[in-house]
Amino acid sequence: MTQEVRGVIAPGRNEPVRVARVLVPDPGPGEVVVRVLACGVCHTDLHYREGGIGDDFPFLLGHEAAGTVDAVGPGVTEVAPGDFVVLNWRAVCGRCRACLRGRPWYCFDTHNARQRMTLADDGTELTPALGIGAFAEKTLVAAGQCTRVDGSVSPAVAGLLGCGVMAGIGAAINTGGVGRGDSVAVIGCGGVGSAAVLGSRLAGASRIIAVDLDDRKLAAASGLGATHTVNSRETDPVEAIRELTGGFGADVVIEAVGRPETYRQAFYARDLAGTVVLVGVPTPEMTIELPLLDVFGRGGALKSSWYGDCLPSRDFPMLVDLHLQGRLDLDAFVSETIALDEVESAFDRMGAGEVLRSVVVL
Repeated sequence: MTQEVRGVIAPGRNEPVRVARVLVPDPGPGEVVVRVLACGVCHTDLHYREGGIGDDFPFLLGHEAAGTVDAVGPGVTEVAPGDFVVLNWRAVCGRCRACLRGRPWYCFDTHNARQRMTLADDGTELTPALGIGAFAEKTLVAAGQCTRVDGSVSPAVAGLLGCGVMAGIGAAINTGGVGRGDSVAVIGCGGVGSAAVLGSRLAGASRIIAVDLDDRKLAAASGLGATHTVNSRETDPVEAIRELTGGFGADVVIEAVGRPETYRQAFYARDLAGTVVLVGVPTPEMTIELPLLDVFGRGGALKSSWYGDCLPSRDFPMLVDLHLQGRLDLDAFVSETIALDEVESAFDRMGAGEVLRSVVVL
């Protein structure tokens, strides 16, 4: 039976978001309806509102979410009603060339629910952000987008693993391969960059250098494990990183901004044979030019991190368990909890650098 819930939609490019009545259909084959308990406010949601990720308005925003399974469709065996789950936007297919080669975290044919949720007022189809749409009391997703985790964890914390925190931790551990004793520099210390700092500490890095323009973000990064901070408004970050690493550069540099100028900084701030990881998301018009001789001569690896190269079924339960053991401070990312109708103001606080994450709690 179709259910009517409240949800936050972006009605048009750069228009303020609003709470609307949304119809959620019964789950079809391979689909699940999830009762959302908490959902983080991510920069990606703002990009949707601004039209930076397409123009298929109206969007049902929200994607960093945790909740309980409300109902399952035919053929669903992964989860059952009542299960506590974290949602992800990369339900792997198990059949593409990446999956068949044992690399499902690179799945080239990820999928979402087939049915669309609609506006109750006029039946307009909604486009769920990243295939999730979790700024809503309930949402419809593919079963593979649900990962069961220990239900004793706070939903506000667990939901953040669905995007930003996982992207940052995974950029360090999965993509960057940070290991014990490594030196790491993280350029950009918003939610994703701060998570990369935390992931580097978890991996045993000996020197973790946080770089940002905002001293508030640098202070937060220090609390998450950064051993040194660099305000790039005041200091050349490349020179500072080299000075802090014996003149060599860092073993791994994680770029969490997604801009040509910061990527160039990352490229030249790494040691010879070091690794650059791009986890910041650029916009379509951005380009970069580097001397090919420098690309060759410096060696190492230039990598992009897709969703922290994570495999939700492997990584989400592990990170939740580490958090519950007191070994991974995920609470530090929850700056505030808010209601559904406060999402627009949360965008303002995010843009002003006042929060790591605002979390909608339902």
